[in-house]
Amino acid sequence: MGAGELISSIGIGVAAELLLYVVLTKVFKLQGKAAAMAVAMLAALIYVPWGIIQWPGADIFAIHLAIFLTLAYGLGLVGSRVGKGWHWAPALIVAFFVGVIIINIVFVTVAERGITGLFAELLPKPRSAEVADSQFPGTVSHDFQEKEALYNQYLQQVQEQHERGWQVRYGWIGKPRVGESTELVLLVQDRQGRPVSGASVSGSFLRTSNSRDDFGFEMREYDQGEYKVSIAMPLHGLWRMVLKVQRDDDHHEVRATTSVQSAAE
Repeated sequence: MGAGELISSIGIGVAAELLLYVVLTKVFKLQGKAAAMAVAMLAALIYVPWGIIQWPGADIFAIHLAIFLTLAYGLGLVGSRVGKGWHWAPALIVAFFVGVIIINIVFVTVAERGITGLFAELLPKPRSAEVADSQFPGTVSHDFQEKEALYNQYLQQVQEQHERGWQVRYGWIGKPRVGESTELVLLVQDRQGRPVSGASVSGSFLRTSNSRDDFGFEMREYDQGEYKVSIAMPLHGLWRMVLKVQRDDDHHEVRATTSVQSAAE
């Protein structure tokens, strides 16, 4: 689920809860606490089965449920205090949960789209001329924390890769946009700067916010040590990329992150 879909689904749920609360209090003349309890129960009875069937992910599920139940709780507080004085303690509790929800929505948005917009403007500019959100941080094992038996093998691979000294550079020819075919180019050279030809190059794009959007690709060699593939990215936002270069017994793996623009940008 993208950030736009997340905000849209939350908005629909919030609007439905508010409408139901007004109907219960104005039409059926229920007291504020009773109406809020009914709203919370209906929200849970409707959303929990739907969420289990659709399963948008544990984080998305928790955010929706927290917002719907917090709203019902807040409506109960407001309804019970109509015409009476207001105490700071319930308001503080509601404000705390609202803050937690906002932070979670920000985290989901950043995980999907990367640091863009106002956040990107506030952060310091990158020191190099390269795109800040497309870089190789280095070799990373994907599963050694879950599969400790493979950890020693992974360390040996890292050492061999370091000693081999291959130089791997990549880049998009143009800015990648949703639904538009864009060429990804990979240049592989050995320690002396000579092209590494005849290698088998494959990769995967991994979606941080939803692993079901992950997909793989193969690259072909068009020139000595230069490999290309044309890819139409399905979704905008932040993607992780894993590249594997295999030639004979030499295996080289690198990771990168890249940001894909929407078709309208």
